[in-house]
Formats: sequence, structure tokens, C-alpha cells
Amino acid sequence: MNTDDRPAPPLTGGERETLRGFLDFHRATLAKKCEGLTDEELRRRSMPPSTLTLLGLVRHMAEVERTWFRRVIDGEDVPFVWSEKGDFQEAFAVGAATGAEAFTAWQTEVEHARRIEREAESLDITGYFPRWGENVSLRLVMHHLIHEYARHNGHADFLREGVDGSVGA
Repeated sequence: MNTDDRPAPPLTGGERETLRGFLDFHRATLAKKCEGLTDEELRRRSMPPSTLTLLGLVRHMAEVERTWFRRVIDGEDVPFVWSEKGDFQEAFAVGAATGAEAFTAWQTEVEHARRIEREAESLDITGYFPRWGENVSLRLVMHHLIHEYARHNGHADFLREGVDGSVGA
């Protein structure tokens, strides 16, 4: 019996539908890795010397979603969520942060990202990414986000196992 409630990417969908499906699958995977944990467990660090935590991953992905969809593709002049210096790494420093605030910020950014993608005329629209000094397409952004989530979901696998022994999905 399959109890996996994550959305499955389409097996025969078009390009945009497939990208959307994989992105939502990976978003759901991060949420699943954090499901049922207390703030203390979400803040639990991996093995030394790393300070990586599940809470830091959620905060980081909120910044990533915000930057690529709102700042780059939509051209919004919005600050980073957790960094006044525009540093993605600051999101990983969780201090006394709570899961509730991190998940609220992350879900807010995911909803903005979904809206921006839905309203985009095509995957060929572009936005300027200052760090690279280049225009990038929505197609690249969606691929990049899938890559970011896949990479960090691998970290989340190890972090969750360290918290309570849970493995898989």
C-alpha cells in the first residue's frame, strides 16, 4: 500500500507540466522530511563541523524561491527574507527561529512562485539575475529550483534520520 501523498510528476506531460510536477514533488518532499518535528528537532544540527539543520534548509529554500521567482522573473524589488546583505547563507543560521515562521515564509514564497509561473506567457520569458550578470529564462529557473530541492532533499534525508531514525521518501 502506497501512503506517499506527494504529487507525482506526470509520466507523459508536456515540458511545463513536467517541470511544474517535479518542482511540486520536491517541495512536498522537503515538507515531508520536516513533518511532525518540534522546533528543537528542526534546529538539530548534522554531524560536526556542519551546522546544517532542517529548519535552515526550509529558510534557505524560502530565500531561493523568493529570489528566483519574485526578484528575477517577476522583477520585484523585494528584500531577502532573512538577510539585509542579500546573502543566501544567512538563512541557514537559525538561532531561535521557529518552524512556524520558517514554514509560513516558505509557503508564502512557494505560492508567489506558483502564481508567477502560472501567469507567465511561456517558459521563454526572462529575468535578469545580477549575480550572474545575465538574463535567464523561466525554464532555467524551474530547472534550477528542481536541482536546488533535489540537492537539499538529500541533505534533509540525512538530517531527518539523525533526528529520529526515519529514512526513505
